[in-house]
Order: sequence, then structure tokens, then C-alpha cells
Amino acid sequence: MKHSLTRHLVTLPLLLGGVSSAMAADSFDLQQLIHAAQQEAPITVYDSTGKILKQAKAFSEKYGVKAVGIKAKAPQILEIISREAQAGNVQADVAFLADAPAGTQQLLAKGYVYSWTPADLKSSIDASYQDPLTVVLAPNVWAYNTAQYSECPITNIWQLTEPKWRGKVAMQDPLSKPSYTDWFNQMATHYDKEVALAYQQEFGKPLQTDESSATAAFVQALAENGPLLTHSDSDAAQAIGAPDVKESFVGLISTAKFRDNKDGMKLGLCHGVKPFSGWSYPSLGLIAKGTHSPNSAKLFIHYMLTSEGIAPQAVDGKMSTNNQVDLPKNEPSGIANYRKEIMGYQTSTAQSDWQTRQDWQDLWNLSYHK
Repeated sequence: MKHSLTRHLVTLPLLLGGVSSAMAADSFDLQQLIHAAQQEAPITVYDSTGKILKQAKAFSEKYGVKAVGIKAKAPQILEIISREAQAGNVQADVAFLADAPAGTQQLLAKGYVYSWTPADLKSSIDASYQDPLTVVLAPNVWAYNTAQYSECPITNIWQLTEPKWRGKVAMQDPLSKPSYTDWFNQMATHYDKEVALAYQQEFGKPLQTDESSATAAFVQALAENGPLLTHSDSDAAQAIGAPDVKESFVGLISTAKFRDNKDGMKLGLCHGVKPFSGWSYPSLGLIAKGTHSPNSAKLFIHYMLTSEGIAPQAVDGKMSTNNQVDLPKNEPSGIANYRKEIMGYQTSTAQSDWQTRQDWQDLWNLSYHK
């Protein structure tokens, strides 16, 4: 069956707002921003990782500017900011949202928040991550069990569509994890030639398909091969890397799960996989338009783009968009050595990801066989 996945490649314009009185865009002064922030009320910062509590505390101690970190899932953050904006009662000042399509369409497009990139860091942040500002990239990588294999048993994602790997690929369910359908759409939109080339490299012949793209053909074939679908990253990691696992699974997991190796897990990072050894999804840094503490909010964004600010998340392999910030040498997955093998997320087409989520879910649902 042929499925039409219409892509709407409309770039969402950056919605500016809340220009700080502490500085003009072309004359950034960090000390001036700090001084202005110290005169303002405390801020509340939301993120989907519990590390935000530690980061907010460290920020408060460093600058003498009170910040309270709150952990909440992306849908909760979206609802909180939307309702507060509609009610004219803004309490959430800053949000780091790990759902770029929803953030652009549900918050930026409606004028509830704005994006701000520190002028002194612009030269260190790729232009594709500035509009809107992406602060963190969280990699999902192909992983294997090091107790069962001396090296990763796959070298090409198309191998996972073969009978050998039927029922032995562990991953979160794309029907309940939108970042997976965003991954599909990003591949189809920006990297479809690479997916087609990987097929030819694996099978020695060009891909022939009735699907709308090479990516759609891969998604269909993977679903038909009956992956083990989990409700969480932890469950997928357990299926892959448990020391006593009886079946040989490979799969997709967050680099954060490699920290469990210190407790006996046997997770290994696959590298050299064609066309990509994994993919990353972004966390946008957003400031509420009605915040009473715009300078504090901007200072927190600036802090999170520094090595000190991102450190609690960097130990989990989460990568700063500031290219002057490196991952710590003791980060357990080793992703820093293979960063170029990770498929990057392009926020310029986040609107297309948002509009095609249902199309990709339909393709997956119709193709999936246990």
C-alpha cells in the first residue's frame, strides 16, 4: 500500500519579543545583564529532566538571582505555558522544551513565548540552532549488548529489516513517542538520499518502492519486522543491555542510559552504522512573553549555553549547541567520538514534523506486525 506523506516545508519565522532593557542586540554586556537580573523577582524554569533542579540551584548561587527548577513532561509544560498566557498570569518564566514541533506551533506561533540567542555566543552556535534557539541536543543511538557481542552486530539500518532481526529490535513505540515520527520526517525531508544509498550499499541494488520516499520504505519494512516496542527508554535499554538477557537485541536508546553500565548493564554504542549511528532531538530554550523578570530569564538561557550550566546534563551525553562546550571525558556512552555520525535535527522544518506526525503514525500502525 502506498502512503502519501505530504511535507509542508514552511519555515516558521522567529517571533521576537521581550527585548531586554539591559542591552541592545548589538551591544551585549553580560555584566550589565547580571546586574539587571539581580534587581528582578525570582524565576521559575521548566524542563523535562530532573537535572533542572540542580542547574537552577547552581545558577542561583553563581549569580545571586533566584531560580526554581521544576521537572515536567513536555505536554505538561505546553499546557502550563499556554494556560498562563491565555489567563495573563505568567508564572513560568523559562522553558526548555524537548518537543520542537509542538513548541514552534503551540507556543511560538501563538506568541506565548519568544526565543533569544545571546549575542556573545552566536558565533559559537550554528545558525540552524538560533531560530528558534536550540540549547541542547539529546542523542538516541543504536546500541547492543557487549556481553554478547565483541562489537556492534549491525553496520547498516537496513539490516534491521531482515529476518535475522525479526522481533529483536527494541525501541519506544512511535505511536506514543512523537520524537520518533519527527525522526522519520526529518530523515525523509533532509536525508532521504542517504537512506536510499544505505539500501544500495547493503543489498547491491537501487531501492525500488511504491512508498513516497526511501525513508517511508524503511519505516514500513522495520515495522513489518515486528520490533519490540516499549513504553520507556529504560525498558528498551533493559531489553538490550541486561547482563542476563537471553535474546540478542539491538535497539535505539538515549545516551543517558549508558550511565547504568556502572550498575552492571552491558550497553555498547554502535558506530559506523550507515547512514547514521543515531539521531538527536532538540530542546528549545523559550522565554515567556509575560515574564516579569526578562533579564533573569535571559541570563538563565545564557548560563545553560555554558560548560558550567549544561554540565549536569552533559554527563548523560546531552550535547550543547555551543560548539565551544565539550562533553566530559568520563561520559559513559562515548558519543563525543562519533558526534558526526548522529543525524542532526533541523528546526527549520519543525512545522512539517508537526503536520505529518499522524501520517507517519498511520504508516507505522498499518505496517506493524508482532
